[in-house]
Amino acid sequence: MILIVDSGSTKSDWLAVDKDGNKVMEKIRTKGLNPAILSERKLYKTIRKSEELTSNSEKVTHVFFYGAGCGTENPREMLKGVLEDIFPNANVEVNEDTLAAVYSTINDPKEAAVVCIMGTGSNCSYYDGETLHQRVFSLGYTLMDDASGNYYGKQLIRDYYFNHMPENVKVAFGAKFNMDSDFIKYNLYKQPNPNAYLANFAEFMFLHKDSEYTINLIKDGIRLFAKNMIMQFKEELKTVPVHFAGSIAFFSQNEIREVAEEMGFKVGNFVRRPIDGLVPFHISNL
Repeated sequence: MILIVDSGSTKSDWLAVDKDGNKVMEKIRTKGLNPAILSERKLYKTIRKSEELTSNSEKVTHVFFYGAGCGTENPREMLKGVLEDIFPNANVEVNEDTLAAVYSTINDPKEAAVVCIMGTGSNCSYYDGETLHQRVFSLGYTLMDDASGNYYGKQLIRDYYFNHMPENVKVAFGAKFNMDSDFIKYNLYKQPNPNAYLANFAEFMFLHKDSEYTINLIKDGIRLFAKNMIMQFKEELKTVPVHFAGSIAFFSQNEIREVAEEMGFKVGNFVRRPIDGLVPFHISNL
C-alpha cells in the first residue's frame, strides 16, 4: 500500500493506492500535521487517531508526505521519524508542500514555472524543470503568509474591531462568527493551530464578493503576496508562467488575473487540491 499525503496546517488528506495507482480505500482526512507548529507528541496522537491508518500501518510500503512546515530540516526530520515509527515497513519521504503544488500544476514533468501556494498558509518557489528554488524561506504565519487564509482572517478581524468594514458587512460578519474578544484571544493564544483558526474566517470573503470592500481586501492581499514572493523571480517571469495551488487561490482566480495584468506576470494553472495530481506522478516514478 502506498500513502500519498497532502498536509496543511488545517487538515491532511491521505490517499491509499496500490502500485498501479488504484485506490484501495476511501480518502482519509486527519487534522493538519505541521511539524513547525505541533509537538512530536501531537503528531503521533493526530495520526494514531485514525483507525484506518493504524489498522493498516504494517501494510504500507511507501509514504510520500508533502506538508506545510516541512521546508526546514529539523521539523521535517522530526515528522519523518514519527512516520517511520508508525509505518515500520515503509520507505518514507517528507517534502515541503510547495513541491506537491509543483507536481500537480505543471503541464509536463520538465516544465519550468513559478508555483504558488495560497491556502491556510502561502508560499512561492521557482521550479526549473528539475530542481525547486526557494529564495525567501517562510517565517510562518506571524511574519509572512501574505494572501493566505490566516492572513485574510487576521485582516477581517482587525477591520471588524477597528470599524473599517462597511456596516452591512460588519453585521453579517458578526452574525457568522463569535466576535467576543475573550473568545478570540483564547483561540489565538491558548489553543493549538491559531493559524488554522484565523483561516476559518477567510471563507466569508468568498460568500460576500458582491461587496467592494471584500474585493479590495482580496486584491490588496494578492498584491502584497506578488510584491514580496512572486516578483523575487522577476527574471524568470519573463519566460515562465505562474501556477497556483490551494483553496484561496482557486476562489480568487479573477482577482489574481487582475493583479497579474497590473504587475506583468503570466498566470498559468489553478489547482484547488494538489493531492489529486500526485498519484500518477508517484506511480510512474516508483
